[in-house]
Amino acid sequence: MIKTEALTKQYGDLTAVDAVSFTVSPGEVLGFLGPNGAGKTTTMRMLAGFIGATSGRASICGHDVDTDSIAARACLGYLPEGAPAYGEMTVRDFLNFVADLRHLRGAARARVEAVIERLQLHGVLTQTIETLSKGFRRRVGLAQAIMHDPPVLILDEPTDGLDPNQKHEVRTLINEMAGEKTVIISTHILEEVDAVCTRAIIIAHGRIVADDTPQGLAARLPSGRLDDVFRSITA
Repeated sequence: MIKTEALTKQYGDLTAVDAVSFTVSPGEVLGFLGPNGAGKTTTMRMLAGFIGATSGRASICGHDVDTDSIAARACLGYLPEGAPAYGEMTVRDFLNFVADLRHLRGAARARVEAVIERLQLHGVLTQTIETLSKGFRRRVGLAQAIMHDPPVLILDEPTDGLDPNQKHEVRTLINEMAGEKTVIISTHILEEVDAVCTRAIIIAHGRIVADDTPQGLAARLPSGRLDDVFRSITA
């Protein structure tokens, strides 16, 4: 599971994340929502160990992200904003490289082919990543995140740049994995929250301002529309 306790990140006088505390249990798919600059990506980067917290703590599957970072990262699949990768590598070489980093050997190496099949990457395996469309780059980024079949997934805008069919495929994949994993999804697409999330946290100005099921949030206003609730809370 994922747990944060008063997690805070400051950049000089700017407090990007302000004492954020929450827990995500196995089987939950948490939608992490907020306007641009609210602190979503910063929170995810701290959870993934990409940046350190100013104060507070976070843990992945019981492993402190700061003091036991290797064990925490071994439990985690992370799709960062922009899905950075080595542009000069082919898709096949990059995925094999990720498998090596994750120490997949012997029978476990079959995960590479399983992930290629699941993300429908057969047609681009010999292309270099820098020549891929944004949608295929996103799929390659998702492939590396799930390569080692981690119990925890942190996905920053997982369907960004995908066409409607591809978005549906990724949402189906998330739903298939949801019962066995702990998942956080950062998204600005509110229909995605309805489609895949069992719970939603809204963050604004670095603080949590709402934490409920999508249905519970929608019921806060007579319109019953999640987008209306989002605008009213983050205004």
